[in-house]
Amino acid sequence: MSIALAAAPPATAAVAARPSRRPRRRRRLLSKVLAALLGAGLLIWTLLPVYNMLLMALDSDADEFTGSIFPPDPDFSSFASVWNEDYWLMQHFWHQFANSIYLGVATMLLTVLIGSLASFALSRMRLRRGWLVTDFALLTYVLPTAFLAIPFVHIMHQYRMADSIWAVVAAMVTFATPYAILILHQYGKLIPMELDEAAKVDGASPLQVYLRIYLPLMAPALVAVGVYALLLAWNEYLYQYLLLSSTSHMTVAVAINQFFDSDEAPWNYMMAIAIIYSLPPIAIYFGLRRFMVAGLAMGGVKG
Repeated sequence: MSIALAAAPPATAAVAARPSRRPRRRRRLLSKVLAALLGAGLLIWTLLPVYNMLLMALDSDADEFTGSIFPPDPDFSSFASVWNEDYWLMQHFWHQFANSIYLGVATMLLTVLIGSLASFALSRMRLRRGWLVTDFALLTYVLPTAFLAIPFVHIMHQYRMADSIWAVVAAMVTFATPYAILILHQYGKLIPMELDEAAKVDGASPLQVYLRIYLPLMAPALVAVGVYALLLAWNEYLYQYLLLSSTSHMTVAVAINQFFDSDEAPWNYMMAIAIIYSLPPIAIYFGLRRFMVAGLAMGGVKG
């Protein structure tokens, strides 16, 4: 009898604890619902301008926007005109699109090359006062890039590089490299030095260590930095507008500005071009998103 009485209190305690769990479950459910509503609101707010662009591109008379949620009579002629280059302001669209790709890829490759070499020298070769390189490189972000536009244009004219895509590449690499060095340097600290020492014992040179050990292990961070540099060059307008003047060297970001020089800006053509122009970075981002998240998380959080 005493044993039964002794076993009774834990059972009653468990029964009494059950109601206290219900408010916790309700709070968790409520927090999940609120988080879902907040995420949906932010998603709609973010995609609303893009959807508005699509509506204007599908409207043959986009100057009179009706504000409808769905286009009453969708017209894909603007996309066909961009594809066929049959509008006078789009006669060199695909050549300018290739210039944009060339600019982005060149910026990405040079940024990855310079950033990886600098981070390898700082983290693997144990340079004295190597931290000065990263700190002074980050000082370039103190001034807005717009303040440096006029001096940079003057320098490009002095070196006879005006109206050249490589002038824009030089500017974009200058602005992307400090961030690349910071991320790659922090990520490189996570690679054990024993791997380098073992390779040197086997007779590997620093270049072989860089190519066969450092670069393969740094792949996530390299992808993150490369995509960042490509998107930076892809979305840049000011330096492209100041440094590129001829039609053969223009990018899409500069060429689209010519639409505003006409008496009536064809908004449906402009929005169609903008949608097509945004497809490559979207594809690159979703294709390499897994590597980007890994590279930024490992390189930006741990030191």
